[in-house]
Amino acid sequence: MPVCVSKRCICSFSICKSPDGSQFASAGADTLVTLWDGARRTPSLLHGHSWTVYGVAWSPDGRLLASGGWDNAVRLWDTTTGEARQIFQDPDHIDTIFCGVAWSPDGKLLASASYQRGVQVWEVTTGTRRWVGWTDPPAWIRRVAWSPDGMCLASGGDDGSVCLWEASDGTLLEKLRGHRGIVMSVAWSPEGTRLASGGGGRDSGEIFVWEVQSGERPYTLNEVSAMINALAWGPTGAVLVSGGSDGRLRWWEVQSGQCVRVQEAHQGTVQSLKVSPDGSTLASCGEDGAIRLWDLESGEPLQTLRRDRPYERLDITGIRGLSDAQKASLRALGALEDRSVGGELPALPAERGMTT
Repeated sequence: MPVCVSKRCICSFSICKSPDGSQFASAGADTLVTLWDGARRTPSLLHGHSWTVYGVAWSPDGRLLASGGWDNAVRLWDTTTGEARQIFQDPDHIDTIFCGVAWSPDGKLLASASYQRGVQVWEVTTGTRRWVGWTDPPAWIRRVAWSPDGMCLASGGDDGSVCLWEASDGTLLEKLRGHRGIVMSVAWSPEGTRLASGGGGRDSGEIFVWEVQSGERPYTLNEVSAMINALAWGPTGAVLVSGGSDGRLRWWEVQSGQCVRVQEAHQGTVQSLKVSPDGSTLASCGEDGAIRLWDLESGEPLQTLRRDRPYERLDITGIRGLSDAQKASLRALGALEDRSVGGELPALPAERGMTT
């Protein structure tokens, strides 16, 4: 079962961009879905989930935003009003924990990943569940992804397999094996003939690129010392970007298998990557709660979006009684420290201190 996350945690697990490119949505451990609008400095917050929100995805027409939560619900939001238009729950198991969500290209179906309750696909107009795709044994499925033509759905699980499902009825078409650890991310190439999967173990990561029609794995990108949590293709399919547990982004030339660029991105794990509809910008989010925008071609940072954190702008310079670990935790939560200043000040009051 997923581990309970502290209410002070600011980790963002998922990010997506609206089809018209005007907004970002992010979701994470604070139970909120956040809408970032370039025209407004302060983001909008969607309240409704009561536990970690692991996945967000915009409908192809931009009218609805789906979110998958560990509180046993998939919600469809009207982003104009901020209201939940529909709530999907597993009719067979009320305690199902939902993870990643993905819309079919025509916007008629919504797929949801789950913890040991399979891949569940919903008809959006009626709110009914069309099918459930089961793995044997049941696995924690974190992410799902539709093929560009909408004919196939891919999922990755903690059993190390990548499953391909028939979109219409949930028939298991193929089970691709080879990962030594869990599969954290799956992503289709723009033309839909290849599928990338990423994951790994505690100390190493691996990326496989599969030829979907044959099930063969012609490319393996595994010279990574970090778990691969997120993948995103460039618009031509020549470049693949990965995000890892070491907080770094890596740009891969798929044909050669070479890593051509590494960029420090987040404090802690990178959790999700998305390429903008026009293919020019990459968005990343992670354990530090920040949303970072990058020029996809050059890898240069463009912008950082972040909600105020619990200790935003609190100056802890010279405060006595804090361990290095506590100071690091406070800095991650927004505190400021000038490490060039010597001497210490009295300890923080107990209610503002951190425990390890």
